[in-house]
Amino acid sequence: MAIMERGNTTGARGQPQETSTGMPQGGPPGRESFDELLKDPRVRRWLWRAGAAAALGLAASVLAGVRIGITVAVAAVVADVVRRSRKDSCVPAWQKSSAAERRTEKQLRSLEKGGYHVLHARAVPRDDDGVSDGRIDHLVIGPSGVYAIDSEKWDKRLPVRTLSHRKLFHGPFNKKDRLDEARWEAEQASKIIAGRVGFEVPVQPSVAIYGPSIPWKVMRVRDVDVYAGNRARGYLRRRPKVLTETDIVRIYQAAQTALPPKYPDSTGQLGSGDAETGRLDMTKSKKKMYADNEK
Repeated sequence: MAIMERGNTTGARGQPQETSTGMPQGGPPGRESFDELLKDPRVRRWLWRAGAAAALGLAASVLAGVRIGITVAVAAVVADVVRRSRKDSCVPAWQKSSAAERRTEKQLRSLEKGGYHVLHARAVPRDDDGVSDGRIDHLVIGPSGVYAIDSEKWDKRLPVRTLSHRKLFHGPFNKKDRLDEARWEAEQASKIIAGRVGFEVPVQPSVAIYGPSIPWKVMRVRDVDVYAGNRARGYLRRRPKVLTETDIVRIYQAAQTALPPKYPDSTGQLGSGDAETGRLDMTKSKKKMYADNEK
């Protein structure tokens, strides 16, 4: 449908009047579509990449030859694509280079093929003392159970240590409140989901720490699993299976409905990546569940 400019008179059904050449006012056909295309940030990004690559390639061709110029242009495009992909996240608040949450999110994507479902940045009730910010960074539901993972970026210059599995220190700082927050959020998620599915759903709290060196693989402190951020994927993979495919589907559906996104987009729904992944995973799970029932 053509888009009219303000002030133009309209003909039947709101279409712009034609000029003597038979062409609608406002420019040649397709101009509006092209303008709309340019509004897409992805298109603008690729145009910028192409322009920058062409400029670098031309400069390299003049200095070192055509082959080198082409190589430089291609390398520039690849480098920018890789740089952008490292900042990609379905949660806009995490789209920054230092976001620990985004690093964990990237690890958890590979678990989806193994029957795991992940919901990011989910809201839970806050505690009366104001310790919790009311957000679970990553709620993971899979064959080995349900997990509430919080991602933390700490100063790498300060050591991390524990005392009798009851206290966690980062340098001189006692992280008791941080552990209590993770445990509170997991408990709230457990109660809310259990109320929807009609059976008990234990949710194991954990904290994935980025920055300082962690001198253990997984340590349970105040009922919270603590480990280095780059071990998040392995932390889940090495656990025994305790949930059936049917249980996983029911818990995932309940969590997706009962725990709303902490950072909804402009439509109040999930980010497109999260929603699309969820729909695809649920379709696969349901097909497998029905096939098992038929057997």
